Amino acid sequence: MKKILIVDDSRSMLQMIGMTLQQAGYAVSEACDGLVALESAKVSQFDLVVTDINMPNMNGIELVQALRAMPNYKFTPLLCLTTESSDDMKARGKSAGATGWLVKPFSPEKLLTVIGKVL
Repeated sequence: MKKILIVDDSRSMLQMIGMTLQQAGYAVSEACDGLVALESAKVSQFDLVVTDINMPNMNGIELVQALRAMPNYKFTPLLCLTTESSDDMKARGKSAGATGWLVKPFSPEKLLTVIGKVL
C-alpha cells in the first residue's frame, strides 16, 4: 500500500483529501504545516507528498525545498494543492522541485488521476 503524506493548515481540507485517498486504497498521514510534515518525513518514508502552499511556520515551497534536499526524497513525487494559481507561484514551486501543481477547489477524480500518474 502506497503511503501519502498530506499537508494543509485547514482541518477540513485535510479531512477531505484524506478521505478521498483512503477510499482509493492509500495509507494516509497528515501534517498541519511544513515543519510537522518535515519531521514526519524524517521518521517515515512516504511514496508521495501533497502539500498546500500558504501555511504557518513553513510554507509549501520551503517544504518542497527541504524534502528535495533529503537523499531519500530526491525522486519522491511532491504535489502542490493550493489556491495559488499564478504563473509566478507555479514557477517558484517548479524551481523548488515540485512534481505537479493542482489548484483548489479540486475534484477528487482529478486528484486521484494525477496521483495515479506520478506514483
